Amino acid sequence: EVGLEAIGALRGPLAVLRGRNVDLYHQVRRAGASMTLNLAEGRRRVGKDRKHLWRVAMGSADEVRVALRTAVEFGDLEARELSQPLELLDREVAMLWKVTH
Repeated sequence: EVGLEAIGALRGPLAVLRGRNVDLYHQVRRAGASMTLNLAEGRRRVGKDRKHLWRVAMGSADEVRVALRTAVEFGDLEARELSQPLELLDREVAMLWKVTH
């Protein structure tokens, strides 16, 4: 749920990013989808397969975080617009770290 909430919180910033840096916009969308879809698939798996999918989801969540920070550094987004989604992504990564290590 936290991952989906983070994606929802990105609607506004992504609309802005789409108009300023379409390549980064698509990258954030792909990584966000990868995060949530791997989380869902991992819930239905067992053993090492489950952890692998959750690790992939964690990598995708981190990719979204870094892409958003990159957009700020490029001047495409304002940092203040990203506080809620970044906080949610940090929570998601922390939860996934706990279940994979």
